[in-house]
Amino acid sequence: MCGIIGYVGSKDATPILLDCLKKLEYRGYDSSGVGLVCNGEVVVRKAKGKIRSLEALLAQKPADFSDTGISHTRWATHGLPSDSNAHPHIDNKNHFAVVHNGIIENYLELKARLVKQGHRFVSQTDTEVIAHLLASHYKSDFVQAVQKTLKELQGAFAVGIISRVHPGTLIAARIGSPLVIGLGKQENFIASDVPAILERTRRVIYLDDGQMAVLTKAAVEVMDFNGKKVQPKVDTVTFSVDAARKGGFAHFMLKEIHDQPAVIKSMLGLRLKQGVLNLEGVNLSGPSIRKIQKVCVVACGTAYHAGLVGKYAIEALARLPVEVDTSSEFRYRDPIVDSRTLIIAVSQSGETADTLAAVREAKAKGAKVVAVCNVIGSSLARESDGVLYTHAGPEIGVASTKAYTAQLFMLYLVALKLAGVRKTVPPAERARLLKVLTTIPGLYKDLLKNKAPVQKVARANSHFGCFLYLGRNINYPSALEGALKLKEISYIPAEGYAAGEMKHGPIALIDEYRAVVCIAPQSHVYEKMASNIQEIRARKGNIIAVVTAGDKHISQYVDYCLEIPPVEEIFSPLAVIVPLQLLAYYIAVKRGCDVDQPRNLAKSVTVE
Repeated sequence: MCGIIGYVGSKDATPILLDCLKKLEYRGYDSSGVGLVCNGEVVVRKAKGKIRSLEALLAQKPADFSDTGISHTRWATHGLPSDSNAHPHIDNKNHFAVVHNGIIENYLELKARLVKQGHRFVSQTDTEVIAHLLASHYKSDFVQAVQKTLKELQGAFAVGIISRVHPGTLIAARIGSPLVIGLGKQENFIASDVPAILERTRRVIYLDDGQMAVLTKAAVEVMDFNGKKVQPKVDTVTFSVDAARKGGFAHFMLKEIHDQPAVIKSMLGLRLKQGVLNLEGVNLSGPSIRKIQKVCVVACGTAYHAGLVGKYAIEALARLPVEVDTSSEFRYRDPIVDSRTLIIAVSQSGETADTLAAVREAKAKGAKVVAVCNVIGSSLARESDGVLYTHAGPEIGVASTKAYTAQLFMLYLVALKLAGVRKTVPPAERARLLKVLTTIPGLYKDLLKNKAPVQKVARANSHFGCFLYLGRNINYPSALEGALKLKEISYIPAEGYAAGEMKHGPIALIDEYRAVVCIAPQSHVYEKMASNIQEIRARKGNIIAVVTAGDKHISQYVDYCLEIPPVEEIFSPLAVIVPLQLLAYYIAVKRGCDVDQPRNLAKSVTVE
C-alpha cells in the first residue's frame, strides 16, 4: 500500500529518494514526504497530494546536501490525508524521523502513556507513536532504542528510521509488511517494492518477519529484534528494467494487457515441455496428492475471481470438491480443514495481509499450503509448503490484468496436474487439453491485434452511470472480474452476477439508462444466456455481448458485440477477459480517469 524508500551512501539523497518514490506511485497514495539528515539536523519536507506537490515544496524550501534519508508515499489509514499526517514523523526533540507501512494496533495505549510523559503529538496517525517511543527509549545506542521500540509495537509494520545523532545510518525493520534491502556500491537502499530500486541495483535481501537491518554506505547487518545476527540470503532480481516501464504505451495497464501473450508463452516454456507438465515447486508427491479430499482456495479481489475459475476447473477435471473463500472471511469462520485439505493461496504480491493470515490459520489446522504467487521471495512464498511462481513480471497498474491471466493459467495447470495423478481424465484427453493451452498466446495476439471494435463500444457506452455484468458457469467469475475492472478504474458502479440469478433481483435495475455486459461464448449454457439476453432486451437494456467470432444468433438481439476466437469452453475465461479488460480501460480513458492510479486504491493491501 504505502511506499517506503531509504538511502544511505555518498550521493545527495534527495533526488534519489524522489526518483525512487515516483516508481512506487502505482501503489496508491494521498501524500508524500522526505526526511534527511542535514548538518546534524533532521530535515522533513512533506505535502498532501501527488509527488509533484512535494517537489514544489522542495523547490520553495530546498534541503542541503544529505547522504542519508527516507521517503514515503502514504495511503491513509489513521487520519485524513493532510500535510501533518504525511510521513516522515518526528519526535519532539527532532532526534528521529520515521516512515511506516502497516498499522500499529496498540498505538492509542502507547500514545496515552507517552502523553503522560510529556510528549506532544501533532498528527492523527498511529505512526507518530513510533518516533516518540524511540525518543523515550534512546540513551546513546540507536540500535538498542529501535529494538526496544519494536518490541512494544503490536500489529503489522515495515519501518525506516534515521537519526540526527547517528548520521550515515539507516535502520529498517518489518513484521507482516514487505521490505527489501538493495545492495549497491558504497550505497544501500530500503524499499517496499523492488521496481523502485531496480535501476540502481539488482542485488537484494528480502527481510523476514521479525528482522531488522542496520545500513551504512559500506555494510548491511541483519539481526532479529533481540540483536542476534542473521546471515541473510542475497537474491538477484532477474526481470528487466524495461519490464517496469511503460514501453511506449499510454498507461501501464495497457502495456500489461499487451504483456499477456508473452507471459503465458513464458509460463508454457517453463511448465510444459514436449507435452510433459512440470509443476516444480508444488512440493507434493503423488501419494500426498491422492490423499487430498478437499481443496480450499483463499484469495482477495482479482485473485479471488481467479480462484473461482480454478474451482470450476479443478472440480471438472480432478473431481475434487473445492471451496473458495475471500481470505478475510476464511480466517474468521473457523474453517473445517485438516491434513487432507490442500489450501491454494493466490496473491500477486505475496504480501496480502488477509491471505497471509488465512494461510497461517490453515497451517495451524494441519493443512498443506501451495501458493500461486508472482513475487519471488515474498512472505506468502516463504510461509507456504510449496509455491508456484507465475513469473508475470512487475505489474505496475493498480488494476490487475496480466497477473490475473497468469493466475488463471497456473490454476488450469494445477487442475490438470491433479487430474493426472488422480487419473480422473484419460491420458489422451489430458494431453489434448494441454495442447489446447499452448494456443492461448496466439489467441491473445489475435485479440490484441485489432482493438478498434472495443474502443468503439467503449466510446458509445462511457456515459452510462451503471453497468451489470452477467455470466454463467465458468464465466460467472469472468462477470465478477469484468465488473471489478470497470469500477476500479472508471468509478462507474458495476455489479457482476450469475445470469441465472438475474430474475432474483438484478432485473429490477435494467432500463434504457444502464448497460448490461453479457458473457456468451459458445458453451453448453449458450442457449440459457440467449434467453437471459432476450429478457434484458424486453426491458430496453443496452446490451454488450462477448461472443464467439461468427456468432449468428445472439448477435441479432444485442446492441454491440465483442468477438473472441473459438476456444475450448473450460478455457474460455482466459479469452473473454481480454475484451473485458480493454473495455474497462477505454471507458476509463474516455472519462478522463487516472487509469494506473485510481483513487483510494493501493496495489498491494498489506493491512487488514
